[in-house]
Amino acid sequence: MSISFIKKEWTIIYFFLAIVFLFGIVSCKSKTQTTAVDPDVYYTCSMDPQVVESKPGKCPICHMDLTPVKKSAQQENNDEIALSPEQMRLGNIQVDTMRNAFVGNQMILTGTLNFDETKINDVSARVSGRIEKLFFKKTGYYVAKGAPLYEIYSEELNNAMQEYLLALQKKQTLGNSIIDFDDVIAAAKNKLMLWGMSEQQVNNLNKTSLTTSTTFFSTASGYITQLDLQEGDYVSEGGSIVKLAGLSTLWVEAQVYATQLSQINNAKEVMVEIPDIPGMKIPGKITFQNPELNTAARINLIRISIPNKDNQLKPGMSAYITVKTGGSNALFLPSDAVLRDGRMAMVWLQTAQNKFKSVMVETGVESGNMIEIKSGIHQNDEVVISGAYLLQSEYIFRKGANPMAGMDHGGMKM
Repeated sequence: MSISFIKKEWTIIYFFLAIVFLFGIVSCKSKTQTTAVDPDVYYTCSMDPQVVESKPGKCPICHMDLTPVKKSAQQENNDEIALSPEQMRLGNIQVDTMRNAFVGNQMILTGTLNFDETKINDVSARVSGRIEKLFFKKTGYYVAKGAPLYEIYSEELNNAMQEYLLALQKKQTLGNSIIDFDDVIAAAKNKLMLWGMSEQQVNNLNKTSLTTSTTFFSTASGYITQLDLQEGDYVSEGGSIVKLAGLSTLWVEAQVYATQLSQINNAKEVMVEIPDIPGMKIPGKITFQNPELNTAARINLIRISIPNKDNQLKPGMSAYITVKTGGSNALFLPSDAVLRDGRMAMVWLQTAQNKFKSVMVETGVESGNMIEIKSGIHQNDEVVISGAYLLQSEYIFRKGANPMAGMDHGGMKM
């Protein structure tokens, strides 16, 4: 093989290597240009906004593609926040145009059935003495009016009965005399009846042998709710023997917040449902509002009177109270669209395509899952109705502050 031929081969090889080297340089430059970092763009995850990268890639938490966000767009207005289309989709951010709507106003309260205190009777002793026998010894029993309730030994009562019998005997033995025994007998009889004996009991004193104890009968009917005496106990005149409660009507007691009192005052219909008796709905009437407001908890007590047909309802049962106050034509939003912190309320407005700003609002009545907006926004404003909490979290993450913290909430109320 000649030297000239070898030189020719090496020349071809060097030429080929030079071409490969040049292609490599061009390729590297191309890659460098395509992967150049844009200082105005950062990449974040729509589901995990704490992830911030300077270049595209996958989220290390959920492994989704990172979304590019322009820094300049975020700095245009410090009160606004801009989202990418991907963030809008993943955050389920939905916007609706505000308009007047008629919504029926109602509230649902939780209450408890209690005795109607106007139907409670306290059967008391008319004369002092020792309880010899109780015919009913436990609470919960039903006592009919006129049923024997207790027997009592009373020296005062026994002496009065002896005076009555003595007057009857003297009338029979002395007959007509200067003393009008009819008046004496009537006075003695009246004294016994004032002490609780019935007319029949007094009339039978002269027909039967006198006993040391006297039976007294119930002056009212109802269920025993309180019985503090036992056989052998002494009771003074006027002392309580038993408390009887009627169940023909019951009270439903519920607590309401001070902000709900205006709705209670305008109640047009009250319906009570009993969870323990499915399907039962009872119309009622608000009969009482506690005039004193609990200043610590800002709550008030109301009572609703309901009939108790066939005594199906029992005190202690829970109840749901639906209070309807008609309706109103106003601006309403879903409750989830309004963010509240106990002092104020705010919503998110869309100011431009995928750009949002928080505004403070004054809320009114609530009906179901809708809430009235009295001021702060107007008709045709575009309001976020879904995803407001995610917007709030994203704002706090980006700005490092709660948008509600800097708002002037004077005059606004929930």
